[in-house]
Amino acid sequence: MSLGLRRGLRRIVDALQLGLFDALEPVAQPTSPAQSAPSPPPPPFPVDPPAAAPIIDAPWRHRAATREAMLDGHGIAFRVVRISRRSIGFVVDADGLTVRAARRVPLREIDDAVQEKRRWIVARLLEQRERAAGAAAARVVWRDGVAIDYLGGKLAVVLDPAAAVAGGAALAASAGAVQRLVVALPRDAAAERIREAVQSWLQREARRVFAERTAHFAAKLFVRVRRLALSSATTRWGSASADGSVRLHWRLIEHPLATIDYVVAHELAHLREMNHGPKFWAIVESVVPDYRASRARLRAEGRAET
Repeated sequence: MSLGLRRGLRRIVDALQLGLFDALEPVAQPTSPAQSAPSPPPPPFPVDPPAAAPIIDAPWRHRAATREAMLDGHGIAFRVVRISRRSIGFVVDADGLTVRAARRVPLREIDDAVQEKRRWIVARLLEQRERAAGAAAARVVWRDGVAIDYLGGKLAVVLDPAAAVAGGAALAASAGAVQRLVVALPRDAAAERIREAVQSWLQREARRVFAERTAHFAAKLFVRVRRLALSSATTRWGSASADGSVRLHWRLIEHPLATIDYVVAHELAHLREMNHGPKFWAIVESVVPDYRASRARLRAEGRAET
């Protein structure tokens, strides 16, 4: 074996031994800025940074969420999927929002695209929530004894064909912890007839309660309500127009009175400030100091105020 070859092999063995000992017993060696190791070259594509701190109130959360954003006041946790495509795609299904983009697209561009598409995304998510709510409502077994929501509590529906009640249904004396709603229908009535009778009563109650709370807060806020109507909007708990018209979703009657008061005060405050600026929220807080808790609960259900 030639001398040059032997020397080359010796250098290789020494380097391997030095690498092994360094791995077992690392010794920190101070270096000057001039002697610092050069920075590694940038990758050929953007590297996703660590996920941001989670949004506490993110009602729409994909089960495999990797990214979060605030869209028009709604906390959205969505999934980012890297695929081979040039454009950024959006899919909203029962799991939530999925954003599909090429690996080379940086997250900041994905975030910008989500913000630009926010109205479409929120509308689709609301549709999904309404569809799920409708499916849940369809699963309600409308029969004697079914429990319904009313002012934050439960009502037990009692079918009694002999009951003499105005409008076909009325509250009865409480039996224990649960109030009873007596409906003048036979106990074997069709589910659709029971549902219609119960919802008709709930809407009458909504008109009565909403009218009382509207009058209460109109006096406090020095505003005039020219028209109060019930709503069945899919995306709003309430709305107000500059002409003094106010609309409130009838299903608010299922919520506690404190929540109803917040929505009523919110809409009446718009008759003084048709925006969501600091003055507007100061008006709301002046009559409903703890409005933030009610607002968070309602937004978690998918509908918003105007």
